[in-house]
Amino acid sequence: MALLSKKDANLILDPLADNNPITIQVLGICSALAITAELKASIVMAISVIFVLGVGNVVISLMRNIIPSKIRIIVQLIVVATLVIIVDQVLKAFAYELSKTLSVFVGLIITNCIIMGRFEAFALGNGPWKSFLDGIGNALGYGVILIIVGFFRELFGTGTLLGYPVFGDPIAKTGLYATGYENNGFMIIPPAALIVVGIIIWVQRSRNKALIEEA
Repeated sequence: MALLSKKDANLILDPLADNNPITIQVLGICSALAITAELKASIVMAISVIFVLGVGNVVISLMRNIIPSKIRIIVQLIVVATLVIIVDQVLKAFAYELSKTLSVFVGLIITNCIIMGRFEAFALGNGPWKSFLDGIGNALGYGVILIIVGFFRELFGTGTLLGYPVFGDPIAKTGLYATGYENNGFMIIPPAALIVVGIIIWVQRSRNKALIEEA
């Protein structure tokens, strides 16, 4: 017997492509602009959101029948704020320099519209297992886009990946720099993220005609 039914598998797979929270639902764009200048920061933010959304969806699902409707948003904010505090403390303990780089952006996970949207649209109406899969799926869809954007911005903006030189030494003019190549400084400023996300959206829609018809 398969571990996941087809419907359960779709909860994870759909947000990776056809219902991606960034490229299709156009949610979470702010973090795509803010923290994707470095691949490492993109990966850490993606992992953080996977934890917060996966666990948060389960907690909200378990509490869904006892949360008064009038205060459900407050309860959701308390749950996500608690999880974000845990993420922030773990980063400070084990990756302090990176925690300073992400700084305020980790806190902004609290108001990430993807997280609040999944709490409201899915976790409040479904059981813990399906809510967990939905949270992981949407967080993965979000994280994949962050990592792709971070990959290209760091590579062409600074010539490195995860801080390691890829094209050579720009000061000593070795490797690709010996041919006259220069890093594109535009790639490390926020508008470049919009361009990269736009290209991803164009590629995605060109491969899936149904998305074009829906648009």
